[in-house]
Amino acid sequence: MVSQTAAPPPPVTTPGVPTYAPGELAALAARHGLKVSGARPSLPAYIGQLWGRRHFIAAFATAKLTAQYSQAKLGQIWQIVTPLLNAAVYYFIFGILLNTRHGVEDFVPFLVTGVFIWTFTSSSITAGTRAISGNIGLVRALHFPRASLPVALALQQLQQLLFSLGALTLILLAFGQYPRPSWLLAVPALALQAVFNTGVSMAVARLTAKTPDIAQLMPFLLRTWMYASGVMWSLEQLLAGDRVPHAVMVALEYNPAALYINLMRFALIDSYGAGQLPPHAWAAAAGWALLCGVAGFVYFWKAEETYGRG
Repeated sequence: MVSQTAAPPPPVTTPGVPTYAPGELAALAARHGLKVSGARPSLPAYIGQLWGRRHFIAAFATAKLTAQYSQAKLGQIWQIVTPLLNAAVYYFIFGILLNTRHGVEDFVPFLVTGVFIWTFTSSSITAGTRAISGNIGLVRALHFPRASLPVALALQQLQQLLFSLGALTLILLAFGQYPRPSWLLAVPALALQAVFNTGVSMAVARLTAKTPDIAQLMPFLLRTWMYASGVMWSLEQLLAGDRVPHAVMVALEYNPAALYINLMRFALIDSYGAGQLPPHAWAAAAGWALLCGVAGFVYFWKAEETYGRG
């Protein structure tokens, strides 16, 4: 029995309209200056587009921050109350029940600083998981650089941190930590942390846009990261002696969240001196900020034309 292969159907033509091969169509489009709709721009052009939307980014971040607690009776006060309540819970569980305050001078300022700075990182990453999926209508309706969304959400978390720093300052004053020149070091420390947070937020935004299930896993990953970052206890005491394997010790010492927390404690707390700050802290913090800021931005840009599709 002889098998027969059906011949492909002839191309459909319209009388009076010329027929072009695919290569000829591409050449024709290029000759007349036509481009693919929604194509990813070059990296320099993308940066320029993002800079051109800087006013939108700032306005979007402020609007999201204002609307965050608009339904609550206490309103924006929750921006300060929430981290304070977290700090109070951690103080009761870890400071009193587990006695992690033992051997840590000025434990309350130590703990509250750690909670506030960690919340800045965790909230930025959590917001990044919703950057695309939470604004899908905007993504599909308008043409703009999609990196505007995770950048705006990271900026929103920075604005919220600035509100919280007012409460942190009052707590520091109440426990005898008065302003001194080292407080100025908080500015570069927070700047490096903000760049790091934004880069990680953009990377997470791309991952969750493609695989939404990652957003469900993120709280568990962040909780584990928090426990490894010395928010509620002193990593210096934990790493003393030979109780921890060397590989784990190196990982904890170069943990970016722990680095930014340590830098802020060094800047704000008198008893947290240079001896408790690892000698590589500033260099490692700058390295993490540069690496994650650039890599996260490029990683997000490479999938620019896929957001909102499918």
